[in-house]
Amino acid sequence: MRFYPLFFRAAFAWMDAERAHRIGFEAIRAVHAAGAGRVIERFARPAESLRTRAFGVEFPSPFGLAAGFDKEGKGIEALAELGFGHIEVGTITGRPQPGNPKPRLFRLIPDRAVVNRMGFNNDGAAAVAPRIATARQALDRRYGAHRPVIGINIGKTKAVPLEEAVEDYRESARALAPHADYLVVNVSSPNTPGLRLLQSAETLRPLLEAVREESSASAGRRVPLLVKIAPDLADSDIDDVARLALDLGLEGIIATNTTIGREGLVSDPAAVEACGDGGLSGAPLKSRSLEVLRRLSAVVGNQLTLVSVGGVETASDIKERLAAGASLVQGYTAFLYEGPFWAASVNRGLAAAGIVTKGTAPA
Repeated sequence: MRFYPLFFRAAFAWMDAERAHRIGFEAIRAVHAAGAGRVIERFARPAESLRTRAFGVEFPSPFGLAAGFDKEGKGIEALAELGFGHIEVGTITGRPQPGNPKPRLFRLIPDRAVVNRMGFNNDGAAAVAPRIATARQALDRRYGAHRPVIGINIGKTKAVPLEEAVEDYRESARALAPHADYLVVNVSSPNTPGLRLLQSAETLRPLLEAVREESSASAGRRVPLLVKIAPDLADSDIDDVARLALDLGLEGIIATNTTIGREGLVSDPAAVEACGDGGLSGAPLKSRSLEVLRRLSAVVGNQLTLVSVGGVETASDIKERLAAGASLVQGYTAFLYEGPFWAASVNRGLAAAGIVTKGTAPA
């Protein structure tokens, strides 16, 4: 019998979800601060056979932590000790903002799902950048060439009008790109008004061009650039984004963000209704996320990196995503249900299955 699910039901299931997340994250950071994380890291470190290369960057494992868990770069070193091949920090905005009013994070435990309307709560790019720089230096010293990778996910400040979004993203890229192994433009959260309108090819093109220009100038190098899309896009729009990514020479696409849909849930409808608006993540997203991945793969092949996220829980799930065209796979919601040894368990399962990682053309 696994211990953590029992612990979760006793310690966290009854608690406000955001408070439980904060306590859990603080505990992970405290273990690191006490030096005990090095003990965990000895058995959590991915097997050498799992190393994979995408857009010219080596990842210790194809499995990483999606944006949303560490929104402000406060726990990168601690999370790296748990076995994640990469940690994607964010979403970070150009200006600091408190996010949406609480409560804003809810669990649907029977569905192994979460509904959030956090609203990109973070300290802003200027404050977060030094934390990431410090963490990156620490990972370099500890792991050398095979360190976990740091991705940075940027989004639009809520107070900034949509017509000024390009400059807002430029501000974030200017501060954060020098510290990023890769940079993600998030235009797919349902919790910032109007943000998803930026996913259309005609509005997305100037935004991505601006972020590419600003990130290269501030970092003094070509920073791998990816775009994160929603599962709720029409198939024709998915194809358009894929073709745009190829045309602009992006390094990759992350598919998918949370969904505004509520189809197929087994939770009590009253409990679902009580959550209100927000993005749904977790197991119910698995089918659509896989469908979007396969559609993207049919358009881009191995010309760029596809990062699959949504409903990922097990090594078998990751194996399926790799077979469907992903080079990298991310998880988040299952981390809340499976606990701190989740990544280590997944990596052991991948190694035991003899996973052959799928590389992409170098940047």
